[in-house]
Amino acid sequence: MTSVIIIDAANVVGSTPDGWWRDRPRATRRLRDRLAPLADRGLPRWPHPPPAEVILVTEGRARGVESSDTVTVVAAPGSGDDTIVDLVTQYAARPVVVITSDRGLRQRVSDAGAHTLPASTVAPE
Repeated sequence: MTSVIIIDAANVVGSTPDGWWRDRPRATRRLRDRLAPLADRGLPRWPHPPPAEVILVTEGRARGVESSDTVTVVAAPGSGDDTIVDLVTQYAARPVVVITSDRGLRQRVSDAGAHTLPASTVAPE
């Protein structure tokens, strides 16, 4: 069964002080492109083997970022956190991990049945 990796774009992009605030869409596209290999390779700290479905949730000024061949971009109509929780519920029959360091969101998705890993899992080093 294909696992699902859901990434909180705002949280991951915001975790690295690289000037992302000057151009949020560009920073989000860079993140999307760095995530591309996850579909085939999976996550090192996630016990479910590849392939995986990779979903990047955007909000605010990053909403216009397009999907790629291996990363589906979901533009949150309102709160990114609410959209992530909705996705966890939608994919409840599959193994789901959410990448975020937001404590409140980590609790919400854990309550909904997902696993969590910190933003540093996919943030640039």
